[in-house]
Order: sequence, then structure tokens, then C-alpha cells
Amino acid sequence: MHASNSLSFSSRVPAVFRQSELLFSDVNLNHFGFFRGNEKPKFFRLKANFWESIRSGILKNNTKQVIESSVPNEEEEEPMPVEFVLFEKTQPDGNVEQIIFSSGGDVDLYDLQALCDKVGWPRRPMSKLAAALKNSYMVATLHSVQKSPEAEGNDQKRLIGMARATSDHAFNATIWDVLVDPSYQGQGLGKALIEKLIRALLQRDIGNITLFADSKVVDFYRNLGFESDPEGIKGMFWHPK
Repeated sequence: MHASNSLSFSSRVPAVFRQSELLFSDVNLNHFGFFRGNEKPKFFRLKANFWESIRSGILKNNTKQVIESSVPNEEEEEPMPVEFVLFEKTQPDGNVEQIIFSSGGDVDLYDLQALCDKVGWPRRPMSKLAAALKNSYMVATLHSVQKSPEAEGNDQKRLIGMARATSDHAFNATIWDVLVDPSYQGQGLGKALIEKLIRALLQRDIGNITLFADSKVVDFYRNLGFESDPEGIKGMFWHPK
């Protein structure tokens, strides 16, 4: 996908999140899954002591291999997906609009395609969209739910934001495809979406969180606690020429 000035949060600069810095600012930007032209991506990470945290699952004291039991601990269960109301407001006509965050991956492909069209992303094959969602570790969404006092039980639900993460289910996760409906930008929903996604990943003990940020949105992600080129580490990319 390619970057635009609408609030899809494109990531092309590799970045890493530092767990101690959950700071947020409001910026319009775009986050995508591939690169364009001669723009150079940067790497961002979200946690300090990057290499130490990676090595911690492989080596101990840099000499002895850590071997853990392959028997799962029945007491350690992955947290259930969360869903809650970020905020709600009463409109002049008396209807109530709720903005609902969910980490349960409730995404209709046609709704997602329509949202991608709104932010100016090029269309991708529906089969690949479905595969990307299915193979993601976590898919976070924002929905607008319109409630009318005169039509109780006839709520209108609309997808207005999404972000997803892939992961090795143990140490690392990468955030992709962050987007927010242009008509809902400037309300802090983008930063709330990323913040809640990060916290959901941390709750599952995923501590190294990376993304690729377009040059136009680097400051947005820095304000969220991501760090470019942490400890001199550079992102490396291979693509067909």
C-alpha cells in the first residue's frame, strides 16, 4: 500500500516501541504494507535493550542454551479478546454514537475494502486480504455504532479503523495496515487504536514491537514511544527488482 496524507498510518520506516513510553499525539498519517518509489524506510522498535531481549530466549550469560519444558502450563492462558466503548456522544437528532474498540478481529472484507478506498489505498485481491487477516496474530478494529432511541435493537455498525499485528507468539510482533476513516481523523482515534493494540500485545507478553513508518509519519510514531534505528540496528529489506 502507498502513503497518503489521509489518516491511514503507513509504515515504511522500521520502528520499535519502548514499553516505558506510552505517549501519544494527534497527527494525520498513513500506515501501509509496502514501499513506493525511492523513499527509504526506517526501522522502529518499542522496547529498550533490543538485542538482550531477543537473546534472552536463546542464550543465558551468552554461553548456555536455555531449554524450557515443552509441556504447556495449563494455568497460563492467552487473554481473551477485549471489546469496549472508547467514547460515546449524543447527536443533535437524539441518536447516540459509540466508538467501540475490539481486538477480536471482527472485520468484514467488503467493509475493509471500502475503508481502504476512503483513505486512498490501492486495491488488493480480496483473497490476499482474507489471508492477511487470517494469518495475523491480532486484528484490532474501531467501529462506529449508531443507536436510535426510536429503533431500539436496530443499531447501525460501521468499520472506521483497523490495525493488525503479526507475531512469533513469543517475543516479537510487527504492526501493519493502520488506517482510520478520514471523516473520523483528528479526534485522537489513531493514537488510541495503536495504544490499545500495544497494550493488548504487552498483555500477551510480546515485548518487542516493530513497524515500518512512512517518512511523513515518523514523528507520530515517535510520540507513541517508537524509536528509529534503536541501538544502531538497521532494518534490511529484500524485494524483487
